[in-house]
Amino acid sequence: MSGSEKDKSRIGIVGAGVMGRGIAQLFAQSGYPVCLYDADAGAVNDAVGFIRKMVNRQVDKGKYARPEGEKILSNLIACNKLEELSGCHVLIEAIVEILEAKKQLFAELERLVPTSAILASNTSSLLVADIASACANPGRVAGLHFFNPAPLMRVVEIIPAVLTEQAVIDELVSLVSSTGHRAVVAADQPGFLVNHAGRGFTTEALRILEEGVAGPADIDRVMREALGFRMGPFELLDLTGLDVSGKVAQSVYDQFQQDPLFRPSSLLPPRMAAGLFGRKTGRGFYRYENNQKVEPEASPTPKIDPTKIGLTKVWLAQDGTDHSRQLAQVLKANGARLMDSAAGKDTMLMLQFWGNDVSNACAELNLDPTRAVALDPLPDLRSRRTLMLSPVTTVEVRNGMHGLLSVDKVPVTVINDSPGFISQRILATIVNIAGNIAQRGIATVPDIEDAVTLGLGYPLGPLAWGDKVGGAKIVGILNNMFRLTNDPRYRVSSWLRRRAQSGASLLTPEARRK
Repeated sequence: MSGSEKDKSRIGIVGAGVMGRGIAQLFAQSGYPVCLYDADAGAVNDAVGFIRKMVNRQVDKGKYARPEGEKILSNLIACNKLEELSGCHVLIEAIVEILEAKKQLFAELERLVPTSAILASNTSSLLVADIASACANPGRVAGLHFFNPAPLMRVVEIIPAVLTEQAVIDELVSLVSSTGHRAVVAADQPGFLVNHAGRGFTTEALRILEEGVAGPADIDRVMREALGFRMGPFELLDLTGLDVSGKVAQSVYDQFQQDPLFRPSSLLPPRMAAGLFGRKTGRGFYRYENNQKVEPEASPTPKIDPTKIGLTKVWLAQDGTDHSRQLAQVLKANGARLMDSAAGKDTMLMLQFWGNDVSNACAELNLDPTRAVALDPLPDLRSRRTLMLSPVTTVEVRNGMHGLLSVDKVPVTVINDSPGFISQRILATIVNIAGNIAQRGIATVPDIEDAVTLGLGYPLGPLAWGDKVGGAKIVGILNNMFRLTNDPRYRVSSWLRRRAQSGASLLTPEARRK
């Protein structure tokens, strides 16, 4: 958009809180005149002062020259009355997340501005159609959902309500793109796109914790170090606040007609009732001192005695894959003696599988579960390794295999029996939800991928990750988890199943070209 076009596209923002001031800063930095209003005049002055500080800091760092910084600040117009927004072409509401308050505001704005003006809501959880119902012309109303902090979070959701005109969506896409942010279009459905796609990460992690598979710190370490997430699910819950996350989880579950895929955890309400919200209260799933997480110590690595032959004999279930060949090399390099038979009573049994657990695998293969363990084949063996036990694995076998896998200094997390380990369960759930989003047409595949990587900070988009692991393998993980648990939360998305059965990429040609 050219400079002259920007001058014609005056932006009005109602609400000068954290989100409103961030949106104002983004558009002012992008060359737009921005009219900022709040019912509390003091909030507007505070917001302008905050933006001034942020821009001056960027000038001091050399991002902007001094005259450029002054130009940005001159784009900000503090308004004392709502009527001062009457000349704006796009009006963005960023007030309290209460439906009736938003509807009242939109009805007032519609009477103030020309019929050509666009009315947009920064709502994160309300149906845009509900907000638009307050307007005589709902066709010009859309959702325009920014993420905090708006100048840095480079993705914006554009949500057409049922009656929103296509021209409005096209103009908002162009507007967002002119700021350098990525505009993704999402249907007016619970959680829109980013919060919908992000349900699997924390919801499945909580389920793993409920089942006693592993503690929060171990689950977080696996997701950070084995799969490359910037933070683990429990660190994220503590950061966003359990008071916020718990309500969002319940809201999405209810709005999706209590679909088991989004079933919230019974672990959250007691913590919320106790005020253990996370970082902001000093305690959540972790303790915080001076706003810094206190990291629990990892379990110590057992010391093995190579002279004890019972702790070095290993039978490995070979399946001819690269995974088993690489594990065999690691075990041999670390001092294991690989055996041709699982029969010896002094031989440890090492399994690898997708979506299965040790108890079931031993029953299927007629193996002794007291001598059996399994290693997750999903992560690279040079990253954190996850070792799974059966309920009856002996302490000697547990310590022996833990020690052997740690000889080369790669950290090992020991977990209890669980279909799908930690990483498989969470990743398969993330991919499955993305498949459902694509199936329902809530967003395009390219928008799903970009929204997740930019909005959630995942190392890969969910469908690109599904391709990397293999669509058929993801389906196999989900099918095995469903078979072992009978929990419908693991039913496979039809979209995902069909593409896996057809041998097709989970990424559309358009997404692969990006």
